[in-house]
Amino acid sequence: MIGDAPGVKTMTAATLTISSRNYSSWSLRGWLICRMAGIDFDTEVLSGTDATSRAELLHLSPSFLVPRLRHGDVVVWDTLAIAEYLGETFPEAGLLPRDVAERAHCRSISGEMHSGFVNLRSALPMNLRAFHPGFRVFNGAKADIERIVTIFDDCLDRYDGPFLFGARPTLADALYAPVCTRFRTYDVALPPRAAAYRDTILHWPLMIEWAEVAADEPDEIEELDMEF
Repeated sequence: MIGDAPGVKTMTAATLTISSRNYSSWSLRGWLICRMAGIDFDTEVLSGTDATSRAELLHLSPSFLVPRLRHGDVVVWDTLAIAEYLGETFPEAGLLPRDVAERAHCRSISGEMHSGFVNLRSALPMNLRAFHPGFRVFNGAKADIERIVTIFDDCLDRYDGPFLFGARPTLADALYAPVCTRFRTYDVALPPRAAAYRDTILHWPLMIEWAEVAADEPDEIEELDMEF
């Protein structure tokens, strides 16, 4: 399965706490990172009625405590913190490229996704079950989309794809994967190369696995299922 890390095993008990599979982009990122690191973990899903989970999904929370990974005696939350912890603990998993310059580049664009693109997040919330053909994207989100396409093009030019840093997925692909679902949900027109990368991510077996479970998720958040 693409994204698994052969030979990386741990007997330490691990639990990843997430919120909605359908709506939570940060939960998806955290889950992808854990799978890519090759650890064995249980997934605990908070109910859609959980006040903290709901506030985070609706962007009403001042901080984000989900996803949260408990690995033995270690508890770590925030997607990048989870990635840094797993990268240090299982360096052979290859969450970051081997080359130091490529690692710096990967960290930079991952950090940009982690802290930026606010207009895109608010205008195009993740909703895997929805599809809005001909969706009109407002100007603020258009600038975010243009920057993301530039990131895709630059990485694919430098490292020859099909993933952002070459033949296998890295932390950057996990961070940008939810954006690819947004591009599909809101029918965002992309240049051919960016569209091909989007499709690579959407057909990544780990993404297919996540989406299949999300399709059966019972919880719905009316505010995120409204007609646009």
